[in-house]
Amino acid sequence: MNTGKRNRNFWIGNTVLALAMLLLLFMGPLSDALGIWAAVLWMVLAAVGMTLLMSDKSDEPPSPD
Repeated sequence: MNTGKRNRNFWIGNTVLALAMLLLLFMGPLSDALGIWAAVLWMVLAAVGMTLLMSDKSDEPPSPD
């Protein structure tokens, strides 16, 4: 049973995804400053965050009843 403790990658992944969300909120000014690279930066942050979040899978899912 899951005791509620999470791996370090889980919390780092959530932090990176929060940064990606903040980047989306300021996408207008950032795209004026960085151009297409603002969207590329957002995609990289989202991909890294999801990779870290999904790498936290430590045990098998419970079997169906």
